[in-house]
Amino acid sequence: MPTIPKEGVPAKGVPVGAVTVTVTLDPPVPAAALAPMIRPDRTALLVIDPQVDFIAPEGAIGQAGLDLGVVEPTLDRIRPLLAAARAAGVSPVFIRVITRPETDGTALKALYERRGWPAEAVGICRAGTPGADYYGVAPESGEMEVEKVLFSAFAGTDFEARLRARGIDTLVVCGFTTECCVDCTVRDAFHRDFHVFIVADACAAYEPALHWGALHALSKNCALLVESADVAAAWNRV
Repeated sequence: MPTIPKEGVPAKGVPVGAVTVTVTLDPPVPAAALAPMIRPDRTALLVIDPQVDFIAPEGAIGQAGLDLGVVEPTLDRIRPLLAAARAAGVSPVFIRVITRPETDGTALKALYERRGWPAEAVGICRAGTPGADYYGVAPESGEMEVEKVLFSAFAGTDFEARLRARGIDTLVVCGFTTECCVDCTVRDAFHRDFHVFIVADACAAYEPALHWGALHALSKNCALLVESADVAAAWNRV
């Protein structure tokens, strides 16, 4: 994993240039050691929010002008992961946000208002609109899907019960975006006593600092970092 220097806005009274931070990520778990940790019979591969509004050029985020340069390279690493999971008997789980006016939380609307964002900004991935559709990857017949209304796949859903019913206690996580829905899902999974692995090169955020900062924090507290090629190699061993 790389060492990433970052520059931020200095706090009041801190000289410019005094806030450069170097983040050294823990090394990824190698494939040989990883294989017994992510056994197919107890593991699910979570693909988080591969949706038009989040990652397609024609979606809400793309139309807002955010940099989507990380999307296709990330999808190019997610696709072989999915293939390896399916071949090994690992359960793929596709997670996506589906919002409706009646599910827009009071806290979310207040947060947007206080930021000065327009009220319609909460209407991302609306049910029945193209923005909520999958983009780049999609579930095959019979694969588990989870619909959520905010960031975590566990908040307000029966996701944990569905995993437990299948005997799954280990989650390999990839998708979009690292600092938001990936982060929230990983933290909630750990708090529910799941073993969590983040595929660092198969997650992405719109800003590098958000991506690497989230990986750094999560790896220090609740998950192990892995790389897509090592996960595929581990599953190919079975």
